[in-house]
Amino acid sequence: MIDHIVLVKFGETTTTSQLEEVVDRFKALRSHLSGVLDLQAGINFSEKNQGYQVVLCVRFEDRTALAAYGPNPHHQEVAAFIREVGRVDSIVVDVEI
Repeated sequence: MIDHIVLVKFGETTTTSQLEEVVDRFKALRSHLSGVLDLQAGINFSEKNQGYQVVLCVRFEDRTALAAYGPNPHHQEVAAFIREVGRVDSIVVDVEI
């Protein structure tokens, strides 16, 4: 299994409703991806978040499923929306468990 974790930081002009829309779009990805065992997304409320407001955690069956995720057109649509609403930075962690 592969855990794919993404932290996303947005600019000061990104609204709370836009952050919530990002979370909703992340969650909607599940029905469009194969090899997903679990998918969670939410707004980071930690005081130690270093500005990273949105978190995505996806558990894939294997590396093949993870590799198919990046070019998936539904994922690409979400990525475009994230850039549109002010993505500044992101951190990605992939761990085989």
